[in-house]
Amino acid sequence: MLKLMLACCKVYISESRNRGALESIEKAAKLFPESPIVNKFEDEIYNRVGYTLVSKISPNSSSGSCSLPLKNASFAMVKAAFETIDLQEHCGTHPRLGVVDHICFHPLGTTSLDMVADTAKSLAFEVGSNLKVPTFLYGAAQQEGRSLDSIRRELGYFHPNSSENQWIGGTKLETLQLKPDEGPAHATQAKGVITIGATRWVDNYNIPVFTNDISIVRKIAKRVSGKGGGLPSVQSMALTHGGGTIEVACNLLEPARIGGNQVQLEVEQLAREEGISVGKGYYTDLSEEKIIESYLKLVQHSD
Repeated sequence: MLKLMLACCKVYISESRNRGALESIEKAAKLFPESPIVNKFEDEIYNRVGYTLVSKISPNSSSGSCSLPLKNASFAMVKAAFETIDLQEHCGTHPRLGVVDHICFHPLGTTSLDMVADTAKSLAFEVGSNLKVPTFLYGAAQQEGRSLDSIRRELGYFHPNSSENQWIGGTKLETLQLKPDEGPAHATQAKGVITIGATRWVDNYNIPVFTNDISIVRKIAKRVSGKGGGLPSVQSMALTHGGGTIEVACNLLEPARIGGNQVQLEVEQLAREEGISVGKGYYTDLSEEKIIESYLKLVQHSD
């Protein structure tokens, strides 16, 4: 059996409507062909885009440089995003803490979690020191294994700052309640902060619920989540998605244990109890297996 040592990086940027900015970000990534973008997911209502990059890992490299192409590509994308996007002009129905809201590294194939954690820490240092943006580490990249969810809660991520459940304008986090792992202790309105972490594979699965009553969908989201006594390893929240639709947006932290189908059935049951209907959910990225397959095809075509 072929032993693949690969690493994946997911970059979530708070923008999907500014075509020029996205083109600049993607152009920056293309300077590092060893770490191609294998998937892109845009949502105009959320005003958010997610990029998935993959590269090979060298186990013999020094700490932090074992996936150097991946770190360099993601750093170039972050830099381009900060140069072309102003969070003060942002408006969307998805929460965010910064222009580049979130970056997560995942091991693929036979790669260890520690190896991608080193890459995450190296990227965080570059962002904090060179771009002067407060940077928070989580998961295996953080000494205490702090969760992304806990950072977001402390920084007020889950509370809309405008009517109709919108997040509008720059961050109000100039004085941070939590000390960053890298970078300055103060955030700017234009850039906000960034979270960078390393974890095992996570799937994102969103289910449309056909109602305008967000209080009902929040109740469903809470009941389906592990924290609310529902499905283990599921995190969920209700997000307005326009046109009489509110989504139950889920992070599946152990997708091999609890997958999209199980979440779908649970949300459908809870929605029936409330007398409302549900649409078919969707993943916002390819599966772990499809990510590897897509990367290998890209590499073969470039040879």
